[in-house]
Amino acid sequence: MNILTKILLERDEVSPDKPDINGRTPLSCAAWNGHSGVVKILLGRGDVNPDKPDIHGQTPLLCAAVKGHECVVRTLLGRDDVNPDKGGIYDRTPLWSAAFYGYEGVVKVLLALADINADKPDSNSWTPLWCAAYSGNVGVVRMLLGRDDVNPDKPDRCGRTPLHSAANNGHEGVVKILLGRDDVSPDKPDLFGLTPFWYAAGGGHAEVIALLQPPASATPSIAYSCGGNVSPSASGAG
Repeated sequence: MNILTKILLERDEVSPDKPDINGRTPLSCAAWNGHSGVVKILLGRGDVNPDKPDIHGQTPLLCAAVKGHECVVRTLLGRDDVNPDKGGIYDRTPLWSAAFYGYEGVVKVLLALADINADKPDSNSWTPLWCAAYSGNVGVVRMLLGRDDVNPDKPDRCGRTPLHSAANNGHEGVVKILLGRDDVSPDKPDLFGLTPFWYAAGGGHAEVIALLQPPASATPSIAYSCGGNVSPSASGAG
């Protein structure tokens, strides 16, 4: 692959930064598929834009983060002209995507950057922590909660906090971590008056219900959605 790439790049009629119909450049494609050697070759040229987005706003860094290619992420972040906080579709950043999919190595690399916004929400107000809680990624949740700039009780546009998110999907480990904090409200209602307990009850998550220890008068309710599906779409996580 590396040899073929070098041979092609030696030809004057080959444009190394030419995008396809969706705006994806050779660098984006290599980053998406984790071809670190090809990425290094392309970055060594002066006529390749390392931060060029496709028609959906996905940069090479975002492509690598969505697929969990830590080596490629590190290589791209070695450039001064790559924005680590640039969002793609629905304003979802590389950190957001890595947190959603549970790529702890990529999350750790991104959180080590001085200019990263660890609490940056997407267009639904879902933060990286909210998404990690939704997906049940305990390791990522711990890393994000270790930051002073991450609000562990930050609600989305419908008032659902990370605890709501974890309870809704029965992620007992994440619920335990969040309940162990003094700055998380265990009985906070969303805009529809639904608490984390009600979401857990609606999903039949007995272990989470036991952790939340609701009042004896609490009654399960149907969880309403706000603007469609409450879950971050996997297809749009980039």
